[in-house]
Amino acid sequence: MTAEHRQPALISAAGVRMPRLIYGTAWKAEHTAALVEAALRTGFRGIDSAAQPKHYDEAGVGAGLAEVALPRDSLYLQTKFTPPDGQDKTRLPYALDAPLATQIEQSLQSSLRHLGSDYIDGLILHSPLASRAATLDAWRAMQQWVTRGVVRQLGISNCYALAEFDALYRAADIKPAVLQNRFYARTRHDRELRAYCRAHDVIYQSFWTLTANPEALASATLRNLALRHRCAPAQILYRYLTHIDVVPLIGTTSVAHMREDLSIFEFALDARECDALSLLF
Repeated sequence: MTAEHRQPALISAAGVRMPRLIYGTAWKAEHTAALVEAALRTGFRGIDSAAQPKHYDEAGVGAGLAEVALPRDSLYLQTKFTPPDGQDKTRLPYALDAPLATQIEQSLQSSLRHLGSDYIDGLILHSPLASRAATLDAWRAMQQWVTRGVVRQLGISNCYALAEFDALYRAADIKPAVLQNRFYARTRHDRELRAYCRAHDVIYQSFWTLTANPEALASATLRNLALRHRCAPAQILYRYLTHIDVVPLIGTTSVAHMREDLSIFEFALDARECDALSLLF
């Protein structure tokens, strides 16, 4: 059985098939192409990127995709529009003085060109803007690309206030299908937001899932479960998240860890084990 077949998927509220593990490409710099190629050859079929040269090499992502040349409909490709405050002003994918809607169009076109695709499965607003009104203006501009068939679904990242996410959800004509946040104890692992997502059929994606949780990974609960299932604590955490329909972004640069991560679907956690882990997360 191949890694691809071991990895199940979720179907979003927008009807988009999303793998339960996604390879994240931030901070890969000149190694991006080789790592994306390795992730795809190992069995990842979801790739997260951004039109943000400060932290992503989206051309490198496209080069890695081209090396493997998988059928486009077998992939889930996700990119982001990053507002100016999150960009390196010397390396922008859009004109800094352009209207917001034009910036979003230029950013999206840059992503399509770099990724070698004529559509994007998921377009993420990388963070809320300075005001709710500005965030909604950006969202409305992004909605146009769903209407035109260039983008299949929308989402938002780095949105940690339930009231802010609820305001966007209520105001949007095309509802967010994805919320992508840092998964860490400082925000109580977004318990309230995750409950909101479950109630409104929004897929929650986690990043910094391992990096931000060293204490939990070292806990007796995870270590004992790892011994029981003969795997690493990181695999237990990732498997738990898939059981509760969280989609982790995995940014490892190790091919061995890529294989380990995909192998989590070879075992399952029972209800009692999940209940114990829910006390940590």
